[in-house]
Amino acid sequence: MSLVPGLPLALYLLVILSQRLFELWLSRRNLSRVRPRGAAEVGAAHFPLILALHSAYPVALVAEVWRGARPGAAWPAWLALWLAAQALRIAAMRTLGERWNARIVVVPGEPPIQSGIYRWMPHPNYVAVAVEFVAGPMLFGAWRTALGATLVNALAMALRIPAEERALREAAEGRRP
Repeated sequence: MSLVPGLPLALYLLVILSQRLFELWLSRRNLSRVRPRGAAEVGAAHFPLILALHSAYPVALVAEVWRGARPGAAWPAWLALWLAAQALRIAAMRTLGERWNARIVVVPGEPPIQSGIYRWMPHPNYVAVAVEFVAGPMLFGAWRTALGATLVNALAMALRIPAEERALREAAEGRRP
């Protein structure tokens, strides 16, 4: 990677922006597919925090690089870790299929998915995002962005994961959350 990461940073930002826009589109599409089965959103109150984090993250990254953050010698390892996070996210999305959503959406009577990557870990998509928030910024030497994004993400997940697990339990029991 070059000493001044202009082009690599621009490409990285293009990739994450494209991913997030695709995920928002996919969420809407998947919701329209599961809604006829009685799907309901749960925990919507914390979603603005997640949107704010994912919106502020690239801004913080650009600001830190602008102020002089530069890739260290370990950038290939950070890139490999970031790519592994992408593979984990794709595995989670493929396993959930139309039940994947950026929001917490559950269908009463449908048990939680326990196949695919979910056989080995309960929240692979959240693990992937957590890894991204470290590996992505560190790829550019932006440790402050990595730390800040990680802390805010930890707060968001402390709210989201219990709400999601409760909703999945209730949905599996046939109750509308």
